[in-house]
Amino acid sequence: MFDALSNRLQDVFQSIKGETRLTEATVENVLREIRLALLEADVNFKVVKAFVDRVRDRAMDQAVLKSLTPSQQVIKIVRDELLALFGDAKGGLKETSARPRVILMLGLQGSGKTTTTGKLAKWLVKQGRHPIVVSTDVRRPAAIQQLAIVAQQAGVRVHDPVGNMDPVARTKSALAEAKAVGNDVVIVDTAGRLHIDDELMKELVAIREIAGPTDLLYVADAMTGQDAIKSAGEFNAQVGITGVVLTKIDGDARGGAALSVVSVVGVPIAFVGSGEKLEDLEPFHADRFVSRMLGMGDVLSLIEKAEEVIDQGAAEKLEAKIRKGGFTLEDFRDQLRMLKRMGPLEKIMGMLPGMGGMKELAGQKPDEKQLGRIEAIINSMTPAERKSADILDGSRRKRIAKGSGTTVEDVNRVLKQFVEMQRMLKMVGQMTGEPIAAAPKKKKRKSPFSLMR
Repeated sequence: MFDALSNRLQDVFQSIKGETRLTEATVENVLREIRLALLEADVNFKVVKAFVDRVRDRAMDQAVLKSLTPSQQVIKIVRDELLALFGDAKGGLKETSARPRVILMLGLQGSGKTTTTGKLAKWLVKQGRHPIVVSTDVRRPAAIQQLAIVAQQAGVRVHDPVGNMDPVARTKSALAEAKAVGNDVVIVDTAGRLHIDDELMKELVAIREIAGPTDLLYVADAMTGQDAIKSAGEFNAQVGITGVVLTKIDGDARGGAALSVVSVVGVPIAFVGSGEKLEDLEPFHADRFVSRMLGMGDVLSLIEKAEEVIDQGAAEKLEAKIRKGGFTLEDFRDQLRMLKRMGPLEKIMGMLPGMGGMKELAGQKPDEKQLGRIEAIINSMTPAERKSADILDGSRRKRIAKGSGTTVEDVNRVLKQFVEMQRMLKMVGQMTGEPIAAAPKKKKRKSPFSLMR
């Protein structure tokens, strides 16, 4: 996420790590590099100027200039001011007692509005809600059918009154069905245009009046940069929006839209879309976002992803086996499968503190196929071999390599990695009395640092 900006900022901080004291000249050099990095990332120039001025005022404080850890002080100041750009609002949806809750999805054509509607419905289902979706985009060919397909994939009800092609009437009937059936959320996928026009705005205002929405979410394509911010501002002025959803954030090499939207438009970022799957939508957390950008990782998000894919009972059984030194190749394979379910390796590495800058070490991204090769090697073993790696002699290794389409060297490498992991896990299991394999429970979350011991 925003690799170019992240790398530039980390390079700036690296340049002052050797300094024992900060001087005004050093601060100005740092600020110049930060200013260039933000402008190249397509951050609004007014936002950049105000940001740099605030950092300068704090960095020039005598306590900072005389600090024994000047680089840490500057990083903290930059982090605090980046957080200030996003305001105090929390991501996700605000609490409301309205039933059904009505969410209007707004935005220009091509921003990913319909897909985001499905993603949001999927997210709400995970929160224990029962959404229904309706499309009021009656002009774009196949728009209604597209939403129906996305809704089916998300496993939610779709409202599509046959023959009713009036946007306001479709909204009204969707509300009636939600109340009759018991759906507690209605998501309205409104029409978009290639540009803003009076006809579109009148239609959206009419829908807003009949629906009385709790949330008006503007869906913006992060890759369009400042154009997305400008359009969001116009929507806010004419229709009113309560939050922004930034889509395609994983493909944005610059990221200025995210850093500018709150300051320029005056509304918070509610969600970010970071992939094509329906699961790739998450509430926006400014502190986690900034931590990733500065190379500090995002352990909390990593834990949440682990919670989604780890079975608590299976994790406790694995923990008991590890304590007894019974970690097998089958367990190793199961852990690899779990890791793949957590998402792309590149994204997972970006959440690990200190690993952000290593994602493209030597110009290469993490090799997703390597996990598949390791799994193929383990699958080519017999059940007895997977339970006891000690019996894997030379002839068995040749058979496994042939069966998995790899080489004996690959098999040896996997076995070496497994033995090392087995040794480390046994050591940790003997040294600590705390769970080392179990996923943290949601009601009582452990400190991320306790999980990294």
